[in-house]
Amino acid sequence: MLTTTSTTPPGKTHAPRPTNQKSPKKAKRPAGSGFPWYTLVFVVLVLFVWWLVTALGLVPEYILPSPGATLQVFIEEPGYIAASTWVTTYETLAGFVIAAVVGVLVAILMVYSPTVEKTLYPIILFFQVVPKIAIAPLFVVWLGFGPAPKILVAVLVAFFPVVISGLGGLRSIDPEILQLTSTMGASRFKTLFKVRLPAALPELLSGLKVAATLAVTGAVVGEFVGANQGLGYVILQANGNLDTALLVAALLVMSLLGVVLFVIIEVAERLLIPWHASQRNRSLPQFGQ
Repeated sequence: MLTTTSTTPPGKTHAPRPTNQKSPKKAKRPAGSGFPWYTLVFVVLVLFVWWLVTALGLVPEYILPSPGATLQVFIEEPGYIAASTWVTTYETLAGFVIAAVVGVLVAILMVYSPTVEKTLYPIILFFQVVPKIAIAPLFVVWLGFGPAPKILVAVLVAFFPVVISGLGGLRSIDPEILQLTSTMGASRFKTLFKVRLPAALPELLSGLKVAATLAVTGAVVGEFVGANQGLGYVILQANGNLDTALLVAALLVMSLLGVVLFVIIEVAERLLIPWHASQRNRSLPQFGQ
């Protein structure tokens, strides 16, 4: 009989053979996390090109002011810019909130009542097509020179995207789910708040983001027609006086106001619907990623 003896010295054991298992990879950072480097680089590049064009005299100062001249406006007239911004912000927020509330209510009525939809839809479409700058003077005649006509213009501009997104979201629910809730004895009220509205949130919030930026435009358009304060009034006065530095400064503040409102709603979107496919693996909004 053949016998085999171990060649391993006593007290020692074989080292385990290396396996082909790969070390776990580091978890990827969610899309949108981190500092918005791309946006920062783009902004710096735009500012550099702007400065270069004005420094080389390629464009006259009365057509395009330099970044330094625009910054000087904020330094010399901070109170004037701040007061005008507050007026436009108030008109924008008031118009946006009214448009959001009324738009959602109208969308609900149109979903539950075909008669209401057939009646209101052509009227809503008509007011959407009519240029707001053309009917804004009528609002001034009817409502005076206070904030009311500007708020009304902001409402009309922001109303349509809220209604359309609300209709699309409320109708996106699977009919089988609605049939199931009806079979279980759920009332229309419960079905609306427990099923339809949660399902409509993704599309509705997208519409609200569009409406918020349009509300800024609507408020400024209303100020073009009849106002003695606000960013629209500042733009008109600067244009009449050929003060392009003040004009550009007002436009920058107006744009920044729209961006801030957009970001606020996007943050609310990611907090309210983290379960939605568009929000998975995403952090709070960071532009440029």
